[in-house]
Amino acid sequence: MAGQNADRRTGWLLAGLVGGIALSYLWPAENVQAVATDREERFAIATTDTGLGAPESVFVLDFLTGRLVGATLNQQTAQFTNFYARNIAADFQADAAAKPKFVMIPGRADLNSRSGATTSAGVLYIGELTTGKVIAYRFPFRNSPKPLPIQPLEAFAFFPFREAVQE
Repeated sequence: MAGQNADRRTGWLLAGLVGGIALSYLWPAENVQAVATDREERFAIATTDTGLGAPESVFVLDFLTGRLVGATLNQQTAQFTNFYARNIAADFQADAAAKPKFVMIPGRADLNSRSGATTSAGVLYIGELTTGKVIAYRFPFRNSPKPLPIQPLEAFAFFPFREAVQE
């Protein structure tokens, strides 16, 4: 009797192990992607999600000029084929004499596509200290083996986080 109980427990253990392996094999897996940011005194760089099956896009914000530029690699050609640019200083209406102070982080928004264009799944959030605003930017994406013309980033939402100040 004791031998039968041990055999049953071993049988159930093996059935659970086989069932767990089968379930993990059939369960859909999700790829993990990491976005990154880094900054220096005069510029910041960040990556953000482009869209399903596309590599991340990389963006550089020049604090001195207020210019945001970016690009996306093409997976087949291993070359940058999508390019983006925008003068964000104009979006913030920052006083150049106040020496704007920017910060930038990427995020994921999965917004609806604009008319006819595929909109990025990722967005860039840029904050500016002297104006007290955060603006969200998105960008169009089209898979192309050849370089495409520079596309403007779209400022589509903002909120104030404090009153504007002069420093």
